[in-house]
Amino acid sequence: MRLSQMLFSTQREVPAEAEAHSHVLLLKAGMIRRLATGVYALMPLGFRVFKKIENIIREEMDLAGAQELIMSALLPADYYQQSGRWEVFGTEMIKFHDRNGRDFCLGPTHEEIFAHVLRQELQSYKAMPKTIYQIQNKYRDERRPRFGMIRCREFVMKDAYSFDVDEAGLDISYKNMYDAYCKVFDRCGLDYVIVHADTGAMGGSGSQEFMIKSDIGDDTIASCLSCGYAANAELAACPDAEPEDEAMAAVEKVHTPNAGTIEDLVSFFGKTPKSFVKTLLYIADGKTIAAMVRGNREINETKLKNYLGCINLELAGPAEVRRATGAQVGFAGPIGLNADRLIADKEVPCMRNFLVGANETDYHYSGVNYERDFVTADVCDIRMVETGDPCPKCGMALKLDKTIEVGHIFKLGTKYSVAMECLFLDQEAKQKPCIMGSYGIGLNRTMQAIIEQSHDEDGIIWPDSVAPYNAIVVPVSAANEAQMALAEKIYKELKDAGIDALLDDRDERAGVKFKDADLIGIPHRINVGRRAADGIVEYKRRQSKTAQELKADEAAARIISAVRG
Repeated sequence: MRLSQMLFSTQREVPAEAEAHSHVLLLKAGMIRRLATGVYALMPLGFRVFKKIENIIREEMDLAGAQELIMSALLPADYYQQSGRWEVFGTEMIKFHDRNGRDFCLGPTHEEIFAHVLRQELQSYKAMPKTIYQIQNKYRDERRPRFGMIRCREFVMKDAYSFDVDEAGLDISYKNMYDAYCKVFDRCGLDYVIVHADTGAMGGSGSQEFMIKSDIGDDTIASCLSCGYAANAELAACPDAEPEDEAMAAVEKVHTPNAGTIEDLVSFFGKTPKSFVKTLLYIADGKTIAAMVRGNREINETKLKNYLGCINLELAGPAEVRRATGAQVGFAGPIGLNADRLIADKEVPCMRNFLVGANETDYHYSGVNYERDFVTADVCDIRMVETGDPCPKCGMALKLDKTIEVGHIFKLGTKYSVAMECLFLDQEAKQKPCIMGSYGIGLNRTMQAIIEQSHDEDGIIWPDSVAPYNAIVVPVSAANEAQMALAEKIYKELKDAGIDALLDDRDERAGVKFKDADLIGIPHRINVGRRAADGIVEYKRRQSKTAQELKADEAAARIISAVRG
Protein backbone atom coordinates (compact mmCIF):
# COMPACT_ATOMS: atom_id res chain seq x y z
CA MET A 1 0.00 0.00 0.00
CA ARG A 2 1.21 3.48 -0.87
CA LEU A 3 0.81 5.79 2.10
CA SER A 4 -0.32 8.63 -0.17
CA GLN A 5 -3.40 6.55 -1.07
CA MET A 6 -4.25 5.35 2.42
CA LEU A 7 -6.99 6.73 4.64
CA PHE A 8 -4.48 7.68 7.29
CA SER A 9 -3.74 10.53 9.66
CA THR A 10 -1.72 10.86 12.85
CA GLN A 11 -1.88 13.31 15.73
CA ARG A 12 1.06 14.94 17.46
CA GLU A 13 -0.87 16.12 20.53
CA VAL A 14 -2.21 13.81 23.22
CA PRO A 15 -5.99 13.48 22.73
CA ALA A 16 -7.95 14.94 25.66
CA GLU A 17 -10.15 11.83 25.90
CA ALA A 18 -7.24 9.38 26.32
CA GLU A 19 -6.53 7.86 29.72
CA ALA A 20 -3.84 5.23 29.18
CA HIS A 21 -0.65 4.91 27.10
CA SER A 22 -2.24 2.33 24.82
CA HIS A 23 -5.37 4.45 24.38
CA VAL A 24 -3.27 7.54 23.59
CA LEU A 25 -1.23 5.67 20.99
CA LEU A 26 -4.25 4.10 19.28
CA LEU A 27 -5.77 7.57 18.83
CA LYS A 28 -2.52 9.33 17.88
CA ALA A 29 -1.69 6.60 15.36
CA GLY A 30 -5.10 6.99 13.74
CA MET A 31 -6.06 3.36 14.42
CA ILE A 32 -9.34 4.08 16.19
CA ARG A 33 -11.78 6.97 16.36
CA ARG A 34 -14.24 7.60 19.18
CA LEU A 35 -17.94 7.66 18.25
CA ALA A 36 -19.38 7.85 21.78
CA THR A 37 -18.27 6.95 25.30
CA GLY A 38 -17.14 3.35 25.09
CA VAL A 39 -17.87 3.07 21.35
CA TYR A 40 -15.06 3.14 18.76
CA ALA A 41 -14.57 2.80 15.02
CA LEU A 42 -11.59 0.81 13.78
CA MET A 43 -9.79 2.76 11.05
CA PRO A 44 -7.92 0.96 8.22
CA LEU A 45 -4.61 0.53 10.05
CA GLY A 46 -6.32 -0.58 13.26
CA PHE A 47 -8.64 -2.90 11.37
CA ARG A 48 -5.66 -4.67 9.76
CA VAL A 49 -4.24 -5.40 13.24
CA PHE A 50 -7.66 -6.55 14.39
CA LYS A 51 -8.03 -8.91 11.42
CA LYS A 52 -4.60 -10.45 12.03
CA ILE A 53 -5.51 -11.17 15.66
CA GLU A 54 -8.82 -12.61 14.45
CA ASN A 55 -7.02 -14.84 11.95
CA ILE A 56 -4.63 -16.14 14.63
CA ILE A 57 -7.58 -17.01 16.84
CA ARG A 58 -9.46 -18.66 13.98
CA GLU A 59 -6.42 -20.72 12.97
CA GLU A 60 -5.86 -22.01 16.50
CA MET A 61 -9.55 -22.72 17.08
CA ASP A 62 -9.74 -24.67 13.82
CA LEU A 63 -6.55 -26.59 14.63
CA ALA A 64 -8.09 -27.49 18.01
CA GLY A 65 -11.06 -29.03 16.23
CA ALA A 66 -13.57 -26.27 16.97
CA GLN A 67 -16.13 -25.41 14.28
CA GLU A 68 -17.10 -21.85 13.43
CA LEU A 69 -20.60 -20.48 12.96
CA ILE A 70 -22.29 -17.16 13.59
CA MET A 71 -25.27 -16.42 15.83
CA SER A 72 -27.36 -13.29 15.84
CA ALA A 73 -26.43 -10.37 18.09
CA LEU A 74 -30.15 -9.46 18.28
CA LEU A 75 -31.65 -11.87 20.80
CA PRO A 76 -35.10 -12.43 22.35
CA ALA A 77 -35.41 -12.25 26.13
CA ASP A 78 -36.96 -15.72 26.37
CA TYR A 79 -33.66 -17.61 26.47
CA TYR A 80 -32.11 -15.42 29.19
CA GLN A 81 -35.36 -15.54 31.18
CA GLN A 82 -35.31 -19.32 30.89
CA SER A 83 -31.80 -19.46 32.41
CA GLY A 84 -32.51 -16.76 35.00
CA ARG A 85 -29.90 -14.34 33.68
CA TRP A 86 -32.28 -11.71 32.31
CA GLU A 87 -32.20 -10.12 35.77
CA VAL A 88 -28.65 -11.20 36.69
CA PHE A 89 -27.12 -8.95 34.03
CA GLY A 90 -29.15 -6.01 35.33
CA THR A 91 -28.56 -2.64 33.72
CA GLU A 92 -25.44 -3.89 31.94
CA MET A 93 -27.62 -5.71 29.41
CA ILE A 94 -28.89 -3.44 26.63
CA LYS A 95 -32.62 -4.26 26.53
CA PHE A 96 -35.44 -2.94 24.37
CA HIS A 97 -38.89 -3.79 22.97
CA ASP A 98 -39.66 -4.51 19.35
CA ARG A 99 -42.72 -3.01 17.65
CA ASN A 100 -44.85 -5.85 19.03
CA GLY A 101 -43.77 -5.19 22.60
CA ARG A 102 -41.54 -8.29 22.89
CA ASP A 103 -38.41 -8.02 25.03
CA PHE A 104 -35.09 -8.21 23.20
CA CYS A 105 -31.46 -7.50 23.99
CA LEU A 106 -28.17 -7.00 22.22
CA GLY A 107 -26.25 -10.14 23.12
CA PRO A 108 -23.78 -9.73 26.00
CA THR A 109 -22.78 -13.42 25.80
CA HIS A 110 -24.28 -16.49 24.12
CA GLU A 111 -24.29 -19.51 26.47
CA GLU A 112 -28.08 -19.83 26.39
CA ILE A 113 -28.26 -19.34 22.63
CA PHE A 114 -25.73 -22.04 21.81
CA ALA A 115 -27.38 -24.48 24.22
CA HIS A 116 -30.78 -23.77 22.67
CA VAL A 117 -29.62 -24.14 19.06
CA LEU A 118 -27.44 -27.20 19.61
CA ARG A 119 -30.00 -29.17 21.56
CA GLN A 120 -31.49 -30.17 18.20
CA GLU A 121 -28.11 -31.42 16.98
CA LEU A 122 -26.84 -33.25 20.08
CA GLN A 123 -29.66 -35.63 20.97
CA SER A 124 -27.37 -38.67 21.15
CA TYR A 125 -24.08 -39.34 22.93
CA LYS A 126 -22.72 -40.27 19.50
CA ALA A 127 -22.90 -36.60 18.44
CA MET A 128 -20.37 -35.54 21.09
CA PRO A 129 -17.89 -34.17 21.90
CA LYS A 130 -18.35 -30.93 19.95
CA THR A 131 -16.77 -27.50 20.33
CA ILE A 132 -18.43 -24.67 18.42
CA TYR A 133 -17.30 -21.04 18.23
CA GLN A 134 -18.13 -17.68 16.75
CA ILE A 135 -16.39 -14.31 16.39
CA GLN A 136 -19.21 -11.91 17.12
CA ASN A 137 -20.04 -8.43 18.40
CA LYS A 138 -21.07 -8.22 22.05
CA TYR A 139 -22.85 -5.37 23.82
CA ARG A 140 -22.69 -4.37 27.47
CA ASP A 141 -23.82 -1.02 28.85
CA GLU A 142 -20.80 -0.59 31.09
CA ARG A 143 -21.27 1.74 34.02
CA ARG A 144 -17.77 3.17 33.57
CA PRO A 145 -16.41 2.65 30.05
CA ARG A 146 -12.75 3.66 30.09
CA PHE A 147 -9.26 3.21 28.74
CA GLY A 148 -10.43 3.01 25.13
CA MET A 149 -11.12 -0.56 24.11
CA ILE A 150 -10.09 -2.07 27.45
CA ARG A 151 -13.59 -1.52 28.82
CA CYS A 152 -16.11 -0.48 26.17
CA ARG A 153 -19.76 -0.95 25.37
CA GLU A 154 -19.41 -2.69 22.00
CA PHE A 155 -16.64 -5.18 21.39
CA VAL A 156 -15.86 -8.32 19.45
CA MET A 157 -15.44 -11.61 21.27
CA LYS A 158 -14.44 -15.06 20.18
CA ASP A 159 -16.74 -17.21 22.26
CA ALA A 160 -16.58 -21.00 22.05
CA TYR A 161 -18.75 -23.62 23.74
CA SER A 162 -17.94 -27.28 24.27
CA PHE A 163 -20.52 -30.06 24.70
CA ASP A 164 -19.57 -33.39 26.30
CA VAL A 165 -21.30 -36.43 27.73
CA ASP A 166 -19.52 -36.35 31.11
CA GLU A 167 -17.07 -34.43 33.31
CA ALA A 168 -14.11 -36.44 32.01
CA GLY A 169 -14.96 -35.29 28.51
CA LEU A 170 -15.27 -31.70 29.70
CA ASP A 171 -11.80 -31.94 31.24
CA ILE A 172 -10.40 -32.91 27.82
CA SER A 173 -12.28 -30.14 25.96
CA TYR A 174 -11.26 -27.60 28.59
CA LYS A 175 -7.58 -28.59 28.35
CA ASN A 176 -7.82 -28.44 24.57
CA MET A 177 -9.05 -24.84 24.71
CA TYR A 178 -6.51 -23.97 27.41
CA ASP A 179 -3.71 -25.11 25.11
CA ALA A 180 -5.20 -23.26 22.13
CA TYR A 181 -5.41 -20.05 24.17
CA CYS A 182 -1.75 -20.35 25.12
CA LYS A 183 -0.87 -20.63 21.43
CA VAL A 184 -3.04 -17.62 20.54
CA PHE A 185 -1.49 -15.34 23.12
CA ASP A 186 2.02 -16.63 22.40
CA ARG A 187 1.54 -15.79 18.72
CA CYS A 188 0.23 -12.34 19.65
CA GLY A 189 3.47 -11.69 21.54
CA LEU A 190 1.80 -11.26 24.92
CA ASP A 191 3.46 -11.91 28.26
CA TYR A 192 0.49 -13.37 30.14
CA VAL A 193 -0.34 -15.04 33.44
CA ILE A 194 -2.98 -17.76 33.88
CA VAL A 195 -4.90 -17.51 37.14
CA HIS A 196 -7.79 -19.23 38.90
CA ALA A 197 -10.85 -17.01 38.76
CA ASP A 198 -14.37 -16.47 40.05
CA THR A 199 -17.10 -17.83 37.77
CA GLY A 200 -19.35 -14.82 38.42
CA ALA A 201 -22.60 -14.56 36.48
CA MET A 202 -21.43 -17.38 34.18
CA GLY A 203 -21.64 -19.99 36.93
CA GLY A 204 -20.06 -23.42 36.72
CA SER A 205 -17.51 -25.40 38.67
CA GLY A 206 -14.33 -23.50 37.84
CA SER A 207 -12.61 -21.03 35.57
CA GLN A 208 -9.23 -19.57 34.65
CA GLU A 209 -8.32 -16.15 33.31
CA PHE A 210 -5.51 -15.20 30.95
CA MET A 211 -4.14 -11.91 32.29
CA ILE A 212 -1.50 -9.37 31.36
CA LYS A 213 0.01 -7.14 34.04
CA SER A 214 -0.82 -3.46 33.61
CA ASP A 215 -1.30 -0.45 35.86
CA ILE A 216 -4.60 0.33 34.12
CA GLY A 217 -6.05 -3.11 34.77
CA ASP A 218 -9.47 -3.46 36.42
CA ASP A 219 -8.47 -6.78 37.94
CA THR A 220 -5.91 -7.65 40.62
CA ILE A 221 -4.14 -10.98 40.82
CA ALA A 222 -2.44 -12.56 43.80
CA SER A 223 0.59 -14.66 42.90
CA CYS A 224 3.33 -16.55 44.70
CA LEU A 225 6.84 -16.45 43.29
CA SER A 226 7.77 -19.51 45.34
CA CYS A 227 5.24 -22.15 44.23
CA GLY A 228 3.60 -20.51 41.18
CA TYR A 229 0.14 -20.15 42.73
CA ALA A 230 -1.88 -17.44 40.97
CA ALA A 231 -5.50 -16.40 41.40
CA ASN A 232 -7.71 -13.42 40.81
CA ALA A 233 -7.75 -11.43 44.06
CA GLU A 234 -11.55 -11.75 44.00
CA LEU A 235 -11.07 -15.47 44.57
CA ALA A 236 -7.84 -15.69 46.60
CA ALA A 237 -8.43 -17.04 50.10
CA CYS A 238 -7.33 -14.95 53.07
CA PRO A 239 -5.47 -16.55 55.99
CA ASP A 240 -7.06 -17.40 59.31
CA ALA A 241 -6.32 -14.96 62.13
CA GLU A 242 -4.73 -15.76 65.48
CA PRO A 243 -7.10 -15.01 68.40
CA GLU A 244 -6.02 -12.06 70.52
CA ASP A 245 -5.65 -12.85 74.22
CA GLU A 246 -6.11 -9.37 75.70
CA ALA A 247 -8.54 -9.19 78.66
CA MET A 248 -11.99 -7.93 77.73
CA ALA A 249 -12.64 -4.29 78.56
CA ALA A 250 -15.98 -2.71 79.37
CA VAL A 251 -18.06 -1.32 76.53
CA GLU A 252 -18.05 2.48 76.49
CA LYS A 253 -20.08 4.84 74.33
CA VAL A 254 -17.85 7.64 73.07
CA HIS A 255 -18.86 10.97 71.54
CA THR A 256 -16.99 11.19 68.20
CA PRO A 257 -18.18 14.39 66.50
CA ASN A 258 -17.68 14.45 62.70
CA ALA A 259 -15.63 11.21 62.83
CA GLY A 260 -17.37 9.11 60.19
CA THR A 261 -14.36 7.50 58.50
CA ILE A 262 -11.52 5.26 59.64
CA GLU A 263 -9.09 8.11 58.99
CA ASP A 264 -11.15 10.43 61.24
CA LEU A 265 -11.27 7.80 63.99
CA VAL A 266 -7.54 7.10 63.80
CA SER A 267 -6.94 10.80 64.37
CA PHE A 268 -9.57 11.06 67.11
CA PHE A 269 -8.51 8.03 69.18
CA GLY A 270 -4.82 7.97 68.32
CA LYS A 271 -5.08 4.28 67.44
CA THR A 272 -4.20 2.32 64.29
CA PRO A 273 -6.93 1.13 61.87
CA LYS A 274 -6.40 -2.39 63.27
CA SER A 275 -8.26 -1.30 66.41
CA PHE A 276 -11.50 -0.65 64.51
CA VAL A 277 -14.14 -2.76 62.81
CA LYS A 278 -16.06 -1.04 60.04
CA THR A 279 -19.61 -2.04 59.16
CA LEU A 280 -20.69 -1.48 55.58
CA LEU A 281 -24.32 -1.73 54.51
CA TYR A 282 -25.37 -3.31 51.21
CA ILE A 283 -28.63 -3.97 49.45
CA ALA A 284 -28.66 -7.56 48.17
CA ASP A 285 -31.72 -8.47 46.11
CA GLY A 286 -33.76 -5.97 48.13
CA LYS A 287 -32.50 -7.02 51.57
CA THR A 288 -30.27 -4.96 53.85
CA ILE A 289 -26.98 -6.73 54.53
CA ALA A 290 -24.35 -5.52 57.00
CA ALA A 291 -20.78 -6.67 56.38
CA MET A 292 -17.99 -6.26 58.95
CA VAL A 293 -14.22 -6.20 58.41
CA ARG A 294 -11.25 -4.94 60.36
CA GLY A 295 -10.55 -1.25 59.86
CA ASN A 296 -7.41 -1.81 57.79
CA ARG A 297 -9.12 -4.30 55.45
CA GLU A 298 -11.29 -3.96 52.35
CA ILE A 299 -14.45 -5.95 51.72
CA ASN A 300 -14.26 -8.31 48.78
CA GLU A 301 -17.66 -7.80 47.20
CA THR A 302 -17.26 -10.83 44.94
CA LYS A 303 -16.75 -13.10 47.96
CA LEU A 304 -19.68 -11.42 49.71
CA LYS A 305 -21.96 -11.81 46.70
CA ASN A 306 -20.99 -15.45 46.27
CA TYR A 307 -21.60 -16.16 49.96
CA LEU A 308 -25.03 -14.55 49.80
CA GLY A 309 -25.88 -16.19 46.48
CA CYS A 310 -27.59 -12.98 45.42
CA ILE A 311 -28.17 -11.57 41.94
CA ASN A 312 -27.62 -7.87 42.68
CA LEU A 313 -25.36 -6.37 45.33
CA GLU A 314 -24.92 -2.62 45.79
CA LEU A 315 -23.75 -0.34 48.57
CA ALA A 316 -26.68 1.12 50.47
CA GLY A 317 -27.49 4.77 49.88
CA PRO A 318 -27.73 7.41 52.65
CA ALA A 319 -31.50 6.92 53.06
CA GLU A 320 -31.12 3.15 53.35
CA VAL A 321 -28.30 3.56 55.86
CA ARG A 322 -30.46 5.86 57.98
CA ARG A 323 -33.32 3.34 57.95
CA ALA A 324 -31.01 0.58 59.18
CA THR A 325 -29.01 2.60 61.72
CA GLY A 326 -30.97 5.74 62.55
CA ALA A 327 -27.72 7.60 61.84
CA GLN A 328 -25.78 9.26 59.06
CA VAL A 329 -23.35 7.30 56.92
CA GLY A 330 -20.19 6.43 58.86
CA PHE A 331 -21.68 5.41 62.20
CA ALA A 332 -23.04 1.90 61.50
CA GLY A 333 -22.19 -0.91 63.92
CA PRO A 334 -23.40 -4.40 64.89
CA ILE A 335 -25.03 -3.50 68.23
CA GLY A 336 -28.70 -2.59 67.78
CA LEU A 337 -28.49 -2.62 63.98
CA ASN A 338 -31.73 -3.03 62.00
CA ALA A 339 -30.50 -5.25 59.14
CA ASP A 340 -31.79 -8.44 57.55
CA ARG A 341 -28.42 -10.11 57.96
CA LEU A 342 -25.08 -9.42 59.63
CA ILE A 343 -21.94 -11.00 58.17
CA ALA A 344 -18.56 -10.79 59.90
CA ASP A 345 -15.24 -11.49 58.25
CA LYS A 346 -13.54 -14.45 59.94
CA GLU A 347 -10.92 -12.10 61.40
CA VAL A 348 -13.47 -10.16 63.48
CA PRO A 349 -14.24 -12.89 66.10
CA CYS A 350 -10.49 -13.14 66.82
CA MET A 351 -10.23 -9.45 67.77
CA ARG A 352 -10.49 -7.97 71.27
CA ASN A 353 -11.73 -4.61 72.51
CA PHE A 354 -12.34 -3.03 69.14
CA LEU A 355 -14.26 0.09 68.21
CA VAL A 356 -17.47 0.10 66.15
CA GLY A 357 -20.16 2.56 65.15
CA ALA A 358 -22.96 3.03 67.71
CA ASN A 359 -25.79 3.46 65.13
CA GLU A 360 -26.09 7.04 66.33
CA THR A 361 -24.64 10.04 64.53
CA ASP A 362 -21.34 11.18 66.12
CA TYR A 363 -21.07 8.18 68.46
CA HIS A 364 -18.99 4.98 68.59
CA TYR A 365 -18.58 2.10 71.02
CA SER A 366 -15.14 1.12 72.35
CA GLY A 367 -14.22 -2.11 74.13
CA VAL A 368 -16.50 -4.24 71.93
CA ASN A 369 -16.00 -8.01 71.76
CA TYR A 370 -17.58 -10.68 69.60
CA GLU A 371 -19.95 -13.14 71.38
CA ARG A 372 -20.16 -11.02 74.52
CA ASP A 373 -21.60 -7.91 72.82
CA PHE A 374 -23.02 -9.26 69.57
CA VAL A 375 -23.23 -12.57 67.69
CA THR A 376 -23.86 -13.48 64.06
CA ALA A 377 -24.43 -16.86 62.47
CA ASP A 378 -22.54 -15.67 59.39
CA VAL A 379 -18.75 -15.67 59.81
CA CYS A 380 -16.73 -16.19 56.64
CA ASP A 381 -13.88 -14.89 54.47
CA ILE A 382 -15.19 -11.66 52.90
CA ARG A 383 -12.05 -9.54 52.72
CA MET A 384 -9.57 -8.75 49.99
CA VAL A 385 -6.25 -10.53 50.04
CA GLU A 386 -3.25 -8.23 50.61
CA THR A 387 0.38 -8.09 49.61
CA GLY A 388 2.38 -10.19 52.06
CA ASP A 389 -0.52 -12.48 53.03
CA PRO A 390 0.61 -16.12 53.12
CA CYS A 391 0.11 -18.13 49.94
CA PRO A 392 -2.77 -20.61 50.50
CA LYS A 393 -0.70 -23.26 48.74
CA CYS A 394 2.79 -22.97 50.27
CA GLY A 395 2.60 -20.24 52.94
CA MET A 396 5.10 -17.85 51.36
CA ALA A 397 4.24 -14.16 50.87
CA LEU A 398 1.82 -13.24 48.09
CA LYS A 399 2.39 -10.44 45.58
CA LEU A 400 -0.44 -8.36 44.09
CA ASP A 401 -0.47 -6.94 40.56
CA LYS A 402 -3.02 -4.99 38.52
CA THR A 403 -4.01 -6.89 35.39
CA ILE A 404 -6.10 -6.83 32.22
CA GLU A 405 -8.10 -9.93 31.37
CA VAL A 406 -7.70 -10.95 27.71
CA GLY A 407 -9.21 -14.44 27.90
CA HIS A 408 -11.44 -16.46 30.22
CA ILE A 409 -12.34 -20.16 30.17
CA PHE A 410 -15.12 -21.79 32.22
CA LYS A 411 -16.28 -25.25 33.19
CA LEU A 412 -20.01 -24.59 33.04
CA GLY A 413 -21.24 -28.10 33.75
CA THR A 414 -24.99 -28.45 33.31
CA LYS A 415 -26.17 -24.98 34.36
CA TYR A 416 -27.24 -23.92 30.86
CA SER A 417 -27.95 -27.32 29.35
CA VAL A 418 -30.50 -28.04 32.10
CA ALA A 419 -32.06 -24.57 31.81
CA MET A 420 -32.26 -24.75 28.00
CA GLU A 421 -33.16 -28.48 27.92
CA CYS A 422 -30.06 -29.36 25.92
CA LEU A 423 -30.36 -33.09 26.59
CA PHE A 424 -29.04 -36.28 25.01
CA LEU A 425 -29.63 -40.04 25.25
CA ASP A 426 -26.70 -41.97 26.69
CA GLN A 427 -25.65 -45.52 25.82
CA GLU A 428 -28.41 -46.88 28.05
CA ALA A 429 -31.02 -44.67 26.40
CA LYS A 430 -31.26 -42.48 29.51
CA GLN A 431 -31.76 -38.75 29.04
CA LYS A 432 -29.00 -36.55 30.47
CA PRO A 433 -27.97 -32.90 30.16
CA CYS A 434 -24.91 -32.07 28.07
CA ILE A 435 -21.82 -31.02 30.03
CA MET A 436 -20.75 -27.58 28.79
CA GLY A 437 -17.67 -25.40 28.76
CA SER A 438 -17.39 -21.74 27.70
CA TYR A 439 -14.29 -20.00 26.35
CA GLY A 440 -13.92 -16.29 25.52
CA ILE A 441 -11.28 -13.97 24.06
CA GLY A 442 -11.85 -10.22 23.68
CA LEU A 443 -10.32 -9.17 20.36
CA ASN A 444 -10.39 -5.39 20.87
CA ARG A 445 -8.96 -5.77 24.36
CA THR A 446 -6.23 -8.14 23.14
CA MET A 447 -5.26 -5.60 20.49
CA GLN A 448 -4.90 -2.80 23.04
CA ALA A 449 -3.24 -5.10 25.58
CA ILE A 450 -0.43 -5.77 23.09
CA ILE A 451 0.25 -2.02 22.99
CA GLU A 452 0.16 -1.80 26.79
CA GLN A 453 3.04 -4.26 26.88
CA SER A 454 4.86 -3.13 23.75
CA HIS A 455 5.43 0.59 23.26
CA ASP A 456 7.97 3.32 23.93
CA GLU A 457 8.03 7.13 23.95
CA ASP A 458 7.89 7.18 20.13
CA GLY A 459 4.86 4.95 19.64
CA ILE A 460 3.63 1.40 19.24
CA ILE A 461 5.94 -1.61 18.78
CA TRP A 462 3.86 -4.30 17.05
CA PRO A 463 5.16 -7.88 16.84
CA ASP A 464 5.41 -9.13 13.26
CA SER A 465 2.47 -11.48 13.78
CA VAL A 466 -0.14 -8.72 14.20
CA ALA A 467 1.47 -5.58 12.74
CA PRO A 468 -0.76 -3.78 10.23
CA TYR A 469 2.18 -3.89 7.83
CA ASN A 470 5.44 -5.72 8.46
CA ALA A 471 7.70 -3.27 6.68
CA ILE A 472 7.78 0.32 5.48
CA VAL A 473 10.05 1.69 2.77
CA VAL A 474 10.78 5.39 3.29
CA PRO A 475 12.42 7.42 0.53
CA VAL A 476 13.88 10.44 2.27
CA SER A 477 12.86 12.68 -0.63
CA ALA A 478 9.98 11.74 -2.90
CA ALA A 479 11.33 14.26 -5.44
CA ASN A 480 14.66 12.42 -5.78
CA GLU A 481 14.44 10.04 -8.76
CA ALA A 482 17.23 7.70 -7.59
CA GLN A 483 15.67 7.35 -4.14
CA MET A 484 12.18 6.75 -5.51
CA ALA A 485 13.42 4.22 -8.08
CA LEU A 486 15.25 2.17 -5.43
CA ALA A 487 12.36 2.50 -2.98
CA GLU A 488 9.93 1.22 -5.63
CA LYS A 489 12.24 -1.72 -6.38
CA ILE A 490 12.51 -2.74 -2.70
CA TYR A 491 8.78 -2.27 -2.19
CA LYS A 492 8.00 -4.56 -5.14
CA GLU A 493 10.50 -7.18 -3.93
CA LEU A 494 8.88 -7.28 -0.51
CA LYS A 495 5.37 -7.51 -1.93
CA ASP A 496 6.39 -10.25 -4.37
CA ALA A 497 7.74 -12.19 -1.37
CA GLY A 498 4.34 -11.97 0.34
CA ILE A 499 5.37 -9.31 2.87
CA ASP A 500 2.76 -6.74 3.94
CA ALA A 501 4.65 -3.59 3.00
CA LEU A 502 4.07 0.15 2.90
CA LEU A 503 5.73 2.70 0.64
CA ASP A 504 5.78 6.17 2.15
CA ASP A 505 5.61 8.12 -1.10
CA ARG A 506 4.19 11.25 0.54
CA ASP A 507 5.69 14.65 -0.16
CA GLU A 508 6.66 15.14 3.49
CA ARG A 509 9.87 15.88 5.38
CA ALA A 510 11.92 12.80 6.29
CA GLY A 511 11.45 13.52 10.01
CA VAL A 512 7.66 13.41 9.65
CA LYS A 513 7.86 10.09 7.82
CA PHE A 514 10.16 8.56 10.41
CA LYS A 515 7.97 9.74 13.29
CA ASP A 516 4.84 8.35 11.67
CA ALA A 517 6.51 4.98 11.01
CA ASP A 518 7.55 4.73 14.66
CA LEU A 519 4.16 5.93 15.94
CA ILE A 520 2.17 3.33 14.02
CA GLY A 521 4.65 0.65 15.06
CA ILE A 522 5.82 -0.91 11.77
CA PRO A 523 8.37 -3.60 12.81
CA HIS A 524 10.87 -3.09 9.96
CA ARG A 525 11.89 0.12 8.20
CA ILE A 526 14.13 0.73 5.20
CA ASN A 527 15.27 4.32 4.72
CA VAL A 528 16.29 5.14 1.17
CA GLY A 529 18.48 8.25 1.24
CA ARG A 530 21.74 9.81 0.06
CA ARG A 531 23.40 6.50 -0.93
CA ALA A 532 20.52 5.29 -3.08
CA ALA A 533 22.59 5.59 -6.25
CA ASP A 534 25.05 3.09 -4.73
CA GLY A 535 22.26 0.68 -3.77
CA ILE A 536 22.86 1.30 -0.05
CA VAL A 537 19.99 1.84 2.38
CA GLU A 538 19.44 2.03 6.14
CA TYR A 539 17.66 -0.87 7.83
CA LYS A 540 16.06 -0.31 11.24
CA ARG A 541 14.07 -2.57 13.55
CA ARG A 542 11.30 -0.67 15.34
CA GLN A 543 12.62 -1.47 18.83
CA SER A 544 16.20 -0.54 17.91
CA LYS A 545 17.54 2.98 18.51
CA THR A 546 19.99 2.85 15.59
CA ALA A 547 19.84 2.03 11.89
CA GLN A 548 22.30 -0.16 9.98
CA GLU A 549 23.61 0.48 6.48
CA LEU A 550 23.05 -2.49 4.16
CA LYS A 551 22.78 -3.25 0.49
CA ALA A 552 19.18 -2.91 -0.63
CA ASP A 553 18.71 -6.58 -1.48
CA GLU A 554 20.31 -7.61 1.84
CA ALA A 555 17.92 -5.35 3.79
CA ALA A 556 14.93 -6.82 1.94
CA ALA A 557 16.17 -10.36 2.55
CA ARG A 558 16.55 -9.65 6.25
CA ILE A 559 12.94 -8.50 6.49
CA ILE A 560 11.65 -11.49 4.54
CA SER A 561 13.58 -13.86 6.80
CA ALA A 562 12.39 -12.15 10.00
CA VAL A 563 8.72 -12.12 8.99
CA ARG A 564 8.70 -15.72 7.79
CA GLY A 565 10.83 -17.04 10.62
